[in-house]
Amino acid sequence: MIKHIVFDFGGVLIDWNPLYLYNNYFGNEEQASWFIENICTMEWNVQMDAGKPFAQGIAELTDKHPEWADAIAAYRSRWGEMIGGPIPGMLRQVRRLKQAGYHVWGLSNWNWDTFSTIKDDFPAVAELEGIVVSGLEHVIKPQPAIYNVLLERFRLRPEECIFVDDNSANVEGAYAVGMYGLQFIDAEQMEQELKTHFHVCFDKREEVGQGNSF
Repeated sequence: MIKHIVFDFGGVLIDWNPLYLYNNYFGNEEQASWFIENICTMEWNVQMDAGKPFAQGIAELTDKHPEWADAIAAYRSRWGEMIGGPIPGMLRQVRRLKQAGYHVWGLSNWNWDTFSTIKDDFPAVAELEGIVVSGLEHVIKPQPAIYNVLLERFRLRPEECIFVDDNSANVEGAYAVGMYGLQFIDAEQMEQELKTHFHVCFDKREEVGQGNSF
């Protein structure tokens, strides 16, 4: 029986995308995409998610690409511009799951220095009963160790958990430790798949006085 729903943050609860910053920085979407694919890559960003200080990561990358020093520095100094806001519908979904009796948790690859500056801005994160963030643990998804941190810290049985993530590799990582997994596309798709494949029930009452459908 499913008792716990575990949510990723970026791409599931929070809309994070470096292109939001670099489209503005360069004023050219093609150049912004090239920069993310070749300079400040996702592989490079993962190092900070795993706990490397941003100052160190910025310095090392600048040594390799001094001609891009200003743009690289913006990755941290203007980091807040990468945040697009909450993922539509997910605050409501988290609340409906809690109202239906499920426990809700968070498990995310994210640098703690940056995440700590925005976590209080997102009510969906505040609804979670506990969170595990890679930047504090110095281990990242899809490595088994970080899923086990979640399971052991909050005394969860893996077979009672579903992990929701937009990255298929991270979903597969959940299955590897005995959890179930669901690849997220949007709030409606998540609800339908949870109902159809895992028999998860959502509270049918509409929130009163919340004033926010996010």
